[in-house]
Amino acid sequence: MADTAGTSEQAEPDGLSVTRTDVDGVTVVTVVGEVDHHTSGALRRALAPTDPDGARTVADLSGVPFMDSSGINVLIAAHQAHGPTGWLRLAGVRRPVLRTLEIVGLTPLLACYPGVRDALDG
Repeated sequence: MADTAGTSEQAEPDGLSVTRTDVDGVTVVTVVGEVDHHTSGALRRALAPTDPDGARTVADLSGVPFMDSSGINVLIAAHQAHGPTGWLRLAGVRRPVLRTLEIVGLTPLLACYPGVRDALDG
């Protein structure tokens, strides 16, 4: 994977870590920690496309063991912000988070891949 300079944000001292990098023209957002109402703002900022027209983003959630409804709302908003010609794909979604996505009916809307490379290759 070709990688360029990234940015990172720490929501809380022991909370969420979010890193944005560019891989072959796709924004990869790597998330580590629990996503809840205290930490979802960092995820919201990281998933917001800089140019919504055709933006392509992979959210690597392999480091997220828990996500509450605020995280689900962030994913929905991010999906919508990518517009009709862009996409948001999820990678490495752990079983508890995947189950939540399934329960609320998001898996048909947000494509889930086993890993980042799979999501990039789509």
